Parts: sequence; structure tokens; C-alpha cells
Amino acid sequence: MGTGRALVAALAVAALAGCGGGDEEEAAPDIPQTIELTTPAFKDGGAIPTALTCDGAGTPPTIVWRAVPAESTELVFVVEDPDADDTFTHWTAYGLTAATGSGLAPDGRFPAGVKEGRNSAGKDGWTPPCPPEGEDPHRYVFSMYALPKASALEPGADPAAVQAAIDTAVAYGSFTGTYERR
Repeated sequence: MGTGRALVAALAVAALAGCGGGDEEEAAPDIPQTIELTTPAFKDGGAIPTALTCDGAGTPPTIVWRAVPAESTELVFVVEDPDADDTFTHWTAYGLTAATGSGLAPDGRFPAGVKEGRNSAGKDGWTPPCPPEGEDPHRYVFSMYALPKASALEPGADPAAVQAAIDTAVAYGSFTGTYERR
């Protein structure tokens, strides 16, 4: 099984566990988690500020990454809600150069030339967190994958194509935010 498929399987297991209200930890994919991926907007595991959700302006968070492995060519960024009925992809971006080993996307604005894919809402780019009212908090997993070769993904690629592209990832990094609507 490829690493991307292993990640999809792990997220599926986590989604099923999350729907049951358990406290099970997500299984880690079988690639090293060496990329440092963060946001100044909230702490890993913390609540996503309302301004970044459908209840606020819905702006994407600032994304910061460091420690990209030297053997990387391209970075692929994915945001998913594994607690939705079917894992909901909120955002994909790809074609990020790995040459510098680090980067910054202020307010979700990636450097020129980066392509965004279609999300589960059928739009390209960011769709803010908006879980159903009254449900337990949903988790939003922000992940960056380092690929050894260019993915050749075109703008507007669907989530399944992006998942297939990360099959060859040599490293990743992630953080999680939560959001609940009352």
C-alpha cells in the first residue's frame, strides 16, 4: 500500500473513531513527520478562531513551514475534516517549491505559481470550517507533504488526485485545530 493510501486509510479509521466520540489517537502515516508546520492563529489541538470559520470572515490562517528535507522537490498542502460524515477536504495547494526548506503563506496566500485544487464543496481554494450546529467539535487537520518529484497536478485537481500525488511523500508535518458551532 502506498504512503498516501496509508494516510487515507488512517484518516478513515480516525474519522470512524471520531464519529463515535472516542478519544482514540489518529494513526500516523508510514512516512516521517519531520516538517515543522504551524500557524500563529492557534495552538496545535486548540480552537480555531471564529474569524477563520463560516461564522466569521472565513479567512484562511497564516501557514508557516520549516525543516523540509533536502531531497524534496515539491510540497503539497492539504486540510481535511476527518469528523465529517465523509472526510471533507477544505483546501489543497501544490506546486510549492521545496528548495528553500521553509516558507510562509500569510493569511493563506501562498507564493506566486502555487496551484490550488478543488475542495469537497466543489470550489478551488479554502472553504472555512463550518460543522453542523450542535455536534461535538470537529477536528481540522492541516498537513504538508514533501514529494521527491513534481506532482504534475493541474489547477483545480480533485481531492482524490491530490491524495494520489502524496503517495510518494518522503516526509510530512501537521497540526490540528478544532471548531464547534453552538
